[in-house]
Amino acid sequence: MTKSFLTYFLLWNIIQLIIKGSCQPYYQFYPLKRHDHTATIIDNKLYILGGSGYSGDHEFFYLDVSNKIDTQHLSWIDLSNINIVPSHYGATSVVGGANNNTLFLYGVYNSAMTLVYTFDPIFKTWDIPTITGDNTIRKQFLTGIIARNGKMYLFGKTLPTGLIINDYTIDMDMLILDTINLNWGKGSLYNAPTGRGDYGATLLPNQIILYIGRFDIKEESAFRRVYLYDTFDDSWSKKITSGNIVPSNRDYFSLVLGLDGRSVIMFGGRGETDLPSSDALYVLDTINFNWYIPNVTGNIPRPRFWHKANIMDNYMLVSFGCCYKKSHESDILLLDISNNRGFKWVTQN
Repeated sequence: MTKSFLTYFLLWNIIQLIIKGSCQPYYQFYPLKRHDHTATIIDNKLYILGGSGYSGDHEFFYLDVSNKIDTQHLSWIDLSNINIVPSHYGATSVVGGANNNTLFLYGVYNSAMTLVYTFDPIFKTWDIPTITGDNTIRKQFLTGIIARNGKMYLFGKTLPTGLIINDYTIDMDMLILDTINLNWGKGSLYNAPTGRGDYGATLLPNQIILYIGRFDIKEESAFRRVYLYDTFDDSWSKKITSGNIVPSNRDYFSLVLGLDGRSVIMFGGRGETDLPSSDALYVLDTINFNWYIPNVTGNIPRPRFWHKANIMDNYMLVSFGCCYKKSHESDILLLDISNNRGFKWVTQN
């Protein structure tokens, strides 16, 4: 064997190894289970941050939901190496900013955390914005709502111990963060409900925020009344709901607006005992404020709590939560809500 041939042979094998190696993924990221995380969709990417319960509270990652999703084979992209947010749980997030493409994270009662962080998904960078106005109030276990005016509404009251209180005299606020001009404000409390956390909230098409439920699951008929905050005129009102079937008392549930703009879908939660699957999914018609249980088909999952739910195209996308087994269910659940006459749990979109 000539020297030139041997050199050629070695070079050829090295090139093949390089080509073969470049075709293999560097590694597959598998996130840990979590609850009380944040889940934010920006540009067809579902960003998951923080959470508690399984030592994954510093992980930061996303799922590309622009492509077909198979809940049994999820391809997560890990961004934990760029995460500057301390480990936390019970925070809330929205999409806001001048171009409506910035993640705003409002922190919890944690002295290591700045009150607000922002994430730029284009440049993949975190920042701590300078926000004018007087506010040092930290809340936890609430739902931030972003309205069309670019303002983030933060209602509720939390003590440092995590205890929700119902006393107006102890700094219960409707905080308002203008994500465009970066300043703090406060909304009216006249006719507002008592301070609470672990409730459900969603923005209706008329720019009114609907608040459902409260922290104290022993409150009688907690779902017989709902509260409405008008972001245009800074006012509160109350509606009494109807229906032969009303959700049993619970907390830690999720709430999203249906595709028709009038149906509010509630999923999961935790009552005094674990909820049966038959008590996990409800719809509130916001035209007549009537509760009903929708027809549901597919492989119905076990009810979760401390999860998050987002709307993605024709689906309600449920992420993580407590308490399911990975051997039985995926971290992601998909509910097809395209047909108001009947929903369907699916594993692929």
